[in-house]
Amino acid sequence: MRHHNTVFHDLTKHIPWNQFDRLVAVHGSDHRVRRLSCKSQFLALLYGQISGAQSLREIEAGLASHKARLYHLGAQEVARSTLSDANSTRPSALFEELFAHMARRAGRSLRRHLRDGMRILDATRIELSPLCGGWAKGAKSVRSIKVHVVYDPDVQAPVTALTSGPLVNDITPAKSLEIESGATYVFDLGYYSFDWWARLHAQDCRFVTRLKRHTSLRGTQPNPVADGPDADHILADQTGFLPLPHGRDLSDPVREITVKIATGKVLRLITNDLNSTATEIAQLYKMRWQVELFFKWIKQKLKLSKFLGRSENAVRTQIFTALIAHLLLCLAHASQTVVPRLATFVRLVSLNLMHRRPITRLTEPPPPDIKPGQTEMAWL
Repeated sequence: MRHHNTVFHDLTKHIPWNQFDRLVAVHGSDHRVRRLSCKSQFLALLYGQISGAQSLREIEAGLASHKARLYHLGAQEVARSTLSDANSTRPSALFEELFAHMARRAGRSLRRHLRDGMRILDATRIELSPLCGGWAKGAKSVRSIKVHVVYDPDVQAPVTALTSGPLVNDITPAKSLEIESGATYVFDLGYYSFDWWARLHAQDCRFVTRLKRHTSLRGTQPNPVADGPDADHILADQTGFLPLPHGRDLSDPVREITVKIATGKVLRLITNDLNSTATEIAQLYKMRWQVELFFKWIKQKLKLSKFLGRSENAVRTQIFTALIAHLLLCLAHASQTVVPRLATFVRLVSLNLMHRRPITRLTEPPPPDIKPGQTEMAWL
């Protein structure tokens, strides 16, 4: 005889609660709090993200309907007004730092093989309600917030995430990131900075990006273009030096590869990798679209199209809670082999979130009903 926890409880086992408690103490988030602890606030927001709740009222009603199953989670019922106040006043830095800690751990545990890591840099703009304050005001009075992500395609999860105002250039937060020596960085024109490329090169990193139309290399030497069906999209390959004066930051030669993509558009790729084939470089840049799929995923599956608050703190709290929810789902998906596709697994988790059944057996019939006071039979 044994008790089965809910699917939600199994998900939360991947949360480093000792680190969470440390961050709560550091930020003083539970200081003089009597009605809703940070842990209950966090679990309520996670419940809303994974269950697909569209409002504070839905979170309140959903948790109230599962009141008997909140005890083992360490959670409690919430009033929507109390949760709204907590989202506005509890520092969002708590959830940002928790995500950073979990992302580092998830990257190590999800990686199935060892090799030089690949990092895709990109940013997305998330539109907000017109009722949000001036902190989110951007061009043409559109209110939004930008989410900057360093994405690991091997584990299909972000390793770093930052938020900024809608008018901040992508390269600005990128320059504040810690560079991983030996990694491969892939990014688009939003990170056009010769001095930052030089920093990547100095730390033995490989980078692949695009050249702007007005940029021409100096002292170019053509490289042979391989024949064959796999290389018919490679139009040219040459080695040269970045133009002066800014090119002095990167004095070593770089490589320009001209590629024609399926739509007929011609791209000029630039890289400091002088050894890989042109086709391999083109494939690396093509992988950049994986981060676009990730942005689409979190906006659609984790309900970032509608926010539960209007203040900057509430919006940032919800964004980092959504990113943490994504990590939890990735970790839980990797722990089982029954459901191979992540999208199918997420749908099953959402449908069974508060059911008492092992998360590794979501496709099997539920355990038999039991009488009050009895425990559930272990599945055979």
